[in-house]
Amino acid sequence: MSLVLSRICSAHRKHAFRSLLFCQEPLGRWFLPVVASQETYFHTSLMMSAGHNKWSKVKHIKGPKDEARARVFAKLSMMIKVAVREGGPNPDLNMALSQLIEQCRERNMPKTSIEAAIKGADKAKPSACVLYEGRGPGGASLLIELLTDNNNRSYAEVKLLMGKNGGVMCDGARHSFEKKGVVTVRTHDKDGGDVPLEKALELAIEAGAEDVQEEQDEEDKDIYKYICDIPSLREVRSSLSSFGLVPISSGPEFRPKTTVQLSNTDIEQASHLLDLINNHPEVIRVYDNIE
Repeated sequence: MSLVLSRICSAHRKHAFRSLLFCQEPLGRWFLPVVASQETYFHTSLMMSAGHNKWSKVKHIKGPKDEARARVFAKLSMMIKVAVREGGPNPDLNMALSQLIEQCRERNMPKTSIEAAIKGADKAKPSACVLYEGRGPGGASLLIELLTDNNNRSYAEVKLLMGKNGGVMCDGARHSFEKKGVVTVRTHDKDGGDVPLEKALELAIEAGAEDVQEEQDEEDKDIYKYICDIPSLREVRSSLSSFGLVPISSGPEFRPKTTVQLSNTDIEQASHLLDLINNHPEVIRVYDNIE
C-alpha cells in the first residue's frame, strides 16, 4: 500500500496542474478487425490525452461550437452503427452500445438522432477500425484511430493531410505509447458535492488505480481520469462508483511513455495539423506525446 501511495503522490505532483481542451471520452471497447496495425481494441471514446499546460491550451482550439458539436454527433452515430452491427441493437445486451448511448446523453445528443443511428445500422457500410502511425511537427509521435469502409482511401487522405502540414506517416510511433485502462469521472459525487484532488488521490489508492489526473473535457468541464492496468478496468470503475463518484467513461487508451517539448512555432503547426486530422469525418481519436 505504501508503494502505491508513493507512486500516486509522485504522479500527483507531476500531473495535478495538467489540463486538457478537446473532445474525446466514452466507455468501454469492442473488438473490430484492425487493418493498419496489430491493435484489436476499438475505443468508444472521443477525447484526447492530456498534455502540458501550454500545449493543451492551444492544440484543440475549434471553430464555432455548433460545427464542432455536429462533427462529434456524426462520429458518434457512426460508432453506434458499428456497435449495433457487432453486438445487436439492445443496449442491455450490448455493452459497447450502452456506453455509447451514455456518452451521447452526456453530450446532449438528441434522442431522435441516437434512435436513427441504431435503426440505420443495417444500411450502413461495413467499417473496420484502423490505427495509423505518424510523426508531427517537432518529431511528435501521433496515433490516429479511424473507422473506415475503405482503408486505402482513408490512408491516402490522412497521408495527404500530414504531408501538407508538417507531418509524415511512418512506423514506430506506437512505441512512444502504452495501452492503459482509463476510467473518467466527474469531479463531483453523486450527491453533487465537490471531490477535491486530494480526496480523488485517496480514492485511487482504495480503488487500486495507479494514477489520477485532473483534466478538462471538450466543454471545459473538470474531470478526473483514473489510470490502471486494462485487466483491472472493470474493478476500478466499479469501486469508484461504489465510492459515490460519477463515471463518464471507461476503456483502454494509449498513454504516452515518452514526451517531446516543441517550440512555439512547432506547437502552432501541430495544433493546426491536429485540427485538420480531427475534422476528418472518419477519424475517431488522435493521440500525441507532446508536453
